[in-house]
Amino acid sequence: MTEAYYRKTTQQALEAQQAGMSGLSDQEAGRRREQYGPNKLSEGKKKSAIQVFAEQFKDLLVIILIIAAIISAVSENVESTIVIFAVLILNAILGTVQYLKAEKSLESLKAMSSPTAKVLRGGVRVEIPSADVVPGDIVLLEAGDMVVADGRVLENFSLKVNESSLTGESEGVDKTADVIEADQVALGDQKNMVFSGSLVTYGRATVLVTGTGMNTELGKIAALMNQTQQRKTPLQQSLDNFSAKLAIVIMAICVVVFALSIFRTGMGVLDSLMFAVALAVAAIPEALSSIVTIVLAMGTQKMAKQNAIIKDLKAVESLGSVSVICSDKTGTLTQNKMTPQKVYADGSLLEGEDLELVNDVQRLLLKAALLASDATNNAETGTSIGDPTEVALVMLGEKFGIDEEVYRSQHPRLGELAFDSDRKLMSTLHDIDGTPTMFTKGAIDVLLDRSKWLLTRQGRVEMTPERKEEIARVNMELSMEGLRVLAFAYREVDAVRPLTLEDEKDFTFIGLISMIDPPRPEAIQAVADAKRGGIRTIMITGDHKVTASAIARQLGIFQDGDEAVSGLELDQMSDADLDERLAKISVYARVSPEHKIRIVNAWQRRGNIVSMTGDGVNDAPALKKADIGVAMGITGTEVSKDAASMILADDNFATIVRAVVNGRSVYTNIKNAIQFLLSGNTAGIFCVLYASLMGLPVPFQPVHLLFINLLTDSLPAIAIGMEPARKGLLDQKPRDPKEPILNKPLLSRIGGQGLLIAIVTMIAFYLGYQNGDAALASTMAFSTLTLARLFHGFNCRGAESIFRLKFGTNKASIAAFFAGVVLLMLVLFTPGLTSLFMVASSFGLMNLGEIVILAFLPTLVIQIVKVIAGLKKGRD
Repeated sequence: MTEAYYRKTTQQALEAQQAGMSGLSDQEAGRRREQYGPNKLSEGKKKSAIQVFAEQFKDLLVIILIIAAIISAVSENVESTIVIFAVLILNAILGTVQYLKAEKSLESLKAMSSPTAKVLRGGVRVEIPSADVVPGDIVLLEAGDMVVADGRVLENFSLKVNESSLTGESEGVDKTADVIEADQVALGDQKNMVFSGSLVTYGRATVLVTGTGMNTELGKIAALMNQTQQRKTPLQQSLDNFSAKLAIVIMAICVVVFALSIFRTGMGVLDSLMFAVALAVAAIPEALSSIVTIVLAMGTQKMAKQNAIIKDLKAVESLGSVSVICSDKTGTLTQNKMTPQKVYADGSLLEGEDLELVNDVQRLLLKAALLASDATNNAETGTSIGDPTEVALVMLGEKFGIDEEVYRSQHPRLGELAFDSDRKLMSTLHDIDGTPTMFTKGAIDVLLDRSKWLLTRQGRVEMTPERKEEIARVNMELSMEGLRVLAFAYREVDAVRPLTLEDEKDFTFIGLISMIDPPRPEAIQAVADAKRGGIRTIMITGDHKVTASAIARQLGIFQDGDEAVSGLELDQMSDADLDERLAKISVYARVSPEHKIRIVNAWQRRGNIVSMTGDGVNDAPALKKADIGVAMGITGTEVSKDAASMILADDNFATIVRAVVNGRSVYTNIKNAIQFLLSGNTAGIFCVLYASLMGLPVPFQPVHLLFINLLTDSLPAIAIGMEPARKGLLDQKPRDPKEPILNKPLLSRIGGQGLLIAIVTMIAFYLGYQNGDAALASTMAFSTLTLARLFHGFNCRGAESIFRLKFGTNKASIAAFFAGVVLLMLVLFTPGLTSLFMVASSFGLMNLGEIVILAFLPTLVIQIVKVIAGLKKGRD
């Protein structure tokens, strides 16, 4: 920002930007976007493809393979050296492509959750992507918005902004439209300016954009910042630790095998080195890291298609462990389509469409409803802007042919006190027939306590305890039906002046308007599904306790014996009291955002993994505190989206449950893929160790094992990662987050299945070695191990037998199997490749038949065990 706009009057600022209060035309906005570019921060220098490619060779296991290639070259086994380097280069290329794809996917996910801005274009209020905001635009800010560009405040209505991202001060800054005369003013003292990246916590304002993109205060900071590295997920860290430990173990075993080969079997140094190299190559799961990344990426893309946008990869892992979902009611569990229902005024309770505008009280109630709200509704297009509760008030006016925008222009707003969750009130000031009148809407309990008078057809009467009791009784009656109730009141003030919080007292009570936001039909099923999966659903709402309980009961959240607790009651509980009653409380009503953090803490103290939904500015701390913070994509503020690890594109509770199922599925698929890769590698290790101990020739050349690990193993492993979510996933209890992925049951399966494959591989080796033909023995062992691992891909698709899983449910696994078989046949029978892979010239079709039978045996045994286990489970 080159000019000191804080020193300019609003008119001078508009002139400097060649703009007007009605905003820019679409043509002018387009021209300025061309001139200034998109309203985005320039990103730090990204890694080039060459850098990413080079980094693929930093891994310790890759370095071991490079050493193996050098040893092969020294032992005049040039073919193996060429193939090892070729495979390593291919793996590096695949890793680079995957990295670049992941970057692209991340960009697309960022775009899906990027902020929007409300601007005036040609006098019409429109919502546009923040990237399209240009200098000279007129932006309309409200509580909950993220400021998307630097700007000068033109009209101020109690605007308060949190600028901690720029100044470090967590205290909100009250803004003004007045000129600041000083020459040099610190950023935090520029009270008539707003800055990109800050958060509107209160009030509203009209702002002239003065700087976008890198020409903002945030842009100046961004230019100084270095690129930050993305943290690895716990699963990736766990696998990295496993790989590091594995590399150390491999090197230790290789030294032992090398020594055994020389001193026990009398093998030459080079032959002993080749033995050690073969073991190293057999043990290293080269494709493991990339397979896990691919499966995670596919999982997040699948979730995005189902309206759950995952911002943080580790959220995918955590989703499988979620045991408590604390959900907002409005819009998430309900349809977020408030419709006006019954109205209470002048002692009568009637349906909304039965209002009689000849009745002064009922007419004033409708007037207060339209003026003390900001929502607009276009009946022709069916689109509305604003809070759903306020949209319902506008719809009530439309039933009587009243256009809210025309009506508001006839009674312009002269001042206001914006709604906030602590006061639970909103007030606006208007000139009504020459009298400055403040209309207030809000929570009935708050407004009744502040009302001195009650409006009737006969005029104002004193608000007696009996009259309060009657209004409270009507409110209770409406609430018992699950209706949300808003109260309305007015007060005549002494003059047109800025309103203060002190003005919100001594009201004349007008009446009540009730509305309903019916439960989403799919949410009822989703709550039942979550319960079946061991996941407790808790409703958290700002509504009245009785209203919330009625809706919760319809949804199946509130059961007999459960409790509903209000925010006031929660304040009176100690942490010990809350911990004692926590399991019985299903509904929290009339709560503030601070209460949400306390609820999350209480469940986390019990060892639960908690998902918390939120959409407001003040929800951000609770979203960050929860294990999985879930923001609303439609109604959520940019602040809440920024704090969350997952965004619901459809604001639907059922999407959370689907995401949990997908999270469980992704984790299960990764676990199965790891089982597949490591059990195959274990088979290779057993074979090499056995050959070493028995003084046999090397059963595999390094090139054989690399072929298996990187080509024929990768495709089935990816196919396992694509296994569809099973219905039974919701019959399982949430996963213990502390349990390591490589737990004892998995390690025992890896060991047992690896041993089975090793046994048939060594039988094949002995069949080939009958006449002392080491080349044929090696070819037989290599072919059997390859084919056995391809068959084994079907075993690792799930815990059940293939007959229960069905072949056709994962076509990718069938394609991967046949692709692997084709690759193996090419190696065995293509002239150029046979020499490269040292295939014995004596290898024939009879040998191939023996290989197929032997390779299929481990899968046959494993499937028989699974069928027996399934039958036993069925009987149980």
